[in-house]
Amino acid sequence: MSTAGSQLAANAGLDFSLPQQLTVILLCALTAFISHMALAVFNDGVRPFMLDFIHGRTTRSATTAVSFGLSAGFIFGLGAPMALSSGVLNPWLLFLPTDILGLLAPKKWLAPLLGAGWGAVVVFGLNGANEVAHDLPVDFLTAMQQMSTPILFLFTLFPVLAITKQFGRAWGGVAGAVELALVVMTMKLWPDMFAGALAMAVGVLLLIGLAVRRDLVQRKADREAAAASGAAAPEGPPEDDPMASLFSTSAARLRRYLPLFMVLGAGICMLAQMHIFGGGEATSFLIAKGNISEAAQVDFYRFFGFIPLIATTALASGAYGIVGFTIVYPIGYLMPNPVLAAIAGAVVFALEVLALSAIGKLLGKLPSVRDSSEHLRNAITETLLLAILFGSLMAANAMGAGLGILVVGGLYLLNEVMGRPVVRMAAAPAAVIVGGALLNVLYWLDLFTPVKG
Repeated sequence: MSTAGSQLAANAGLDFSLPQQLTVILLCALTAFISHMALAVFNDGVRPFMLDFIHGRTTRSATTAVSFGLSAGFIFGLGAPMALSSGVLNPWLLFLPTDILGLLAPKKWLAPLLGAGWGAVVVFGLNGANEVAHDLPVDFLTAMQQMSTPILFLFTLFPVLAITKQFGRAWGGVAGAVELALVVMTMKLWPDMFAGALAMAVGVLLLIGLAVRRDLVQRKADREAAAASGAAAPEGPPEDDPMASLFSTSAARLRRYLPLFMVLGAGICMLAQMHIFGGGEATSFLIAKGNISEAAQVDFYRFFGFIPLIATTALASGAYGIVGFTIVYPIGYLMPNPVLAAIAGAVVFALEVLALSAIGKLLGKLPSVRDSSEHLRNAITETLLLAILFGSLMAANAMGAGLGILVVGGLYLLNEVMGRPVVRMAAAPAAVIVGGALLNVLYWLDLFTPVKG
């Protein structure tokens, strides 16, 4: 990476321009309204509960409680620390709260007001919190920038993990060797490029190729078996299948609100185009470093892991994903201006909603590809769990040496033995913030001297 691009945006603060502020506030208002209407939510874990809410079998307050319980740890333990340490907004900070606020609002007109209020808190409050934190004797936000290296490089390995789990150790070993060689080659030949970009591309393509090959071989075997027995191979579910009927009803419900989804897609794509927003942990740091094309590449690979999950949960529940299939992220990063980004985002969301039924049917015919997406998501989670934990301990060492590691590591372990009141993904960054606050208190009590750096 270039020296000029290696300085994280957090050092410049979270000071947004007026167009950026308005975009965030209006988008938060829109996403809260859409959540209130039970048309879409960001939290994948909440979406399956939306069917009962849509059909009146559960109350708004009960659904809000589910959303809050599944989202609070990610908001305060991951979304806020990632934004403060990278200087780039993220979906956990923006859209998980608007899920909750939209569902909480008893009236339709109140939901966008609450969402806009949260957007205002983000764009006007984060910069102040950022400045205060950087003025503390123990600057834990600068220390948290240590997280960027393990997140970026360990994230590169997620295709290797997915291939190993789905296709065995031999193919996993091949993928690992190829990725390592490509990382070394990229660092040597193209030092300004993110070293893991080419390796991830090859890894994901290998995974998809192996999955498609397995499905094609299986379909050929099924046809040959059917021909040998004189029976026709089934082409799909029977017409009276209740699940097929549910899928059809959900898809029709979402299509009725197509113009609203197009506005949503336009807004998300515009936000991504402004380069103040990253769709993932690795992406946030890449955008902060100015590596926009690499950020687009990373989120493009993540997109393959979320198509089956979002499509099936949307068809089963009648509620779509706030960010769709996430392909709108990389498209937005690469757009030259906000107007083209808005047009592209609207078109992308229109195509996604209109194609939802067809995608569901296609996934039913490609079980190995569907399984690959599951393995991709799990691999992404596993690599990030290790990367975030390791990066958090590096941050602890930067701000407090051995005492910092003791405090942050101890808080993480305490969270584990207490049954994870804070979700594991968010526990380590949250521990860095709490540990940083504690080290500042110890400094003011003249019991600790900050590490010089």
